[in-house]
Order: sequence, then C-alpha cells, then structure tokens
Amino acid sequence: MALQLGDVVPDFTQESSQGPISFHEWAGDSWVVLFSHPADYTPVCTTELGTVAKLKPEFDKRNVKVIALSVDDVESHKGWICDIDETQNTTVNYPILADGDKKVSDLYDMIHPNALNNLTVRSVFIIDPAKKLRLTFTYPASTGRNFDEILRVIDSLQLTDYHQVATPANWQDGDKCVVVPSISTEDAKVKFPKGVEEIKPYLRLTPQPNK
Repeated sequence: MALQLGDVVPDFTQESSQGPISFHEWAGDSWVVLFSHPADYTPVCTTELGTVAKLKPEFDKRNVKVIALSVDDVESHKGWICDIDETQNTTVNYPILADGDKKVSDLYDMIHPNALNNLTVRSVFIIDPAKKLRLTFTYPASTGRNFDEILRVIDSLQLTDYHQVATPANWQDGDKCVVVPSISTEDAKVKFPKGVEEIKPYLRLTPQPNK
C-alpha cells in the first residue's frame, strides 16, 4: 500500500555513497528530504543533485537532512558524484542511497511501471522528526524538481506546526498567514497581537507570528 500523509515512514538499512545507513537512526531528530532519481549519469538528475548540494546550507538552517536514491550501486554513485561536482561547480555533501535490490524503492513505492519500467520516478518525501510523512511530490523523468518550492513547503510545515495558522497560495516566508478556522476572530485578536484582518468570517489574515 502506498504511503499516505501522516504515516510513519518505513525504516530500512541500505548502502550509500557514505556507507551503510540505518534510516531512522540516521534521521535522528531532524526533518528529512528523501528524493529519488531514475539512474546515475543522467542529465536532469545531475543538475538536481548539484542544486541540492548548493542549497544544503539552507536545509541545514531548517534542521533538514537530505538524502538521494537511485538503483545504481555505490561505485557508480561515487563516479557520478565526481561528474556532478565538476559540471555543477559544487561538492555533493550528502549521501546517495544505492538501492540495487530496490528494497527502499519498493517500501516507498518509487517504482511506477507504466512510467519507467523498473527504474525509480522522481519522488520527493518530506519527513518530520517523528518520522511521519508530511508531503510527497512525484515528477516525471523529464522534469527537474524545483527545490526552492521544497524549501518553501518546509518553511510552511515548520511554521504551521507551532502556530495556529495556515499558509495561503504562493506564500513565502514573511508573508501574511491565514488564521485557522478553529479559532474565533475574537480569540485570534488576542492570540495574534500584530493584528487580524477579517476579509470574510472564514478568511482572516495575520502577519507571520514568528517574524
């Protein structure tokens, strides 16, 4: 059965470019972005892994560990990393799982036979410190991912976990937030002293509480 939001994600032990990884132990108290690739030495994936390496300080600031996956082996990964570093002008500074037996791919339903036969599609899993799945994306092999969007989603998840707000369409960190429906406008005005703008009784905005 496919993973659903709120599920505790499966644990596993698998080889990687940085040695064996026991996933739950490796994740620790961090958020995790696990993202898969159809294969090593492919052009779109090369740009993606380079982009994530450049963005790693942004993930670190948010207490997020990143980990990639493809079904190729460790030696293939290590050779490919050299190409990524050279062509993307960066240093791959996070592990790539070597899922040759497709153990992780099967656990996380990354194989979509109608799309890529026995290769993994471009899946993204955002996992919180309680090991619960908070968001998934699935992209076709031809379309590179927008990692700025992934950071934006993490900002929203982390904000809304600790404050009784939601984030509206196209929200960026620092923008106004939506007051959740479970709070009355009267209570919201007490809870959010920066102000509450009532557009409709069910649509109330307030400045981002943690800014």
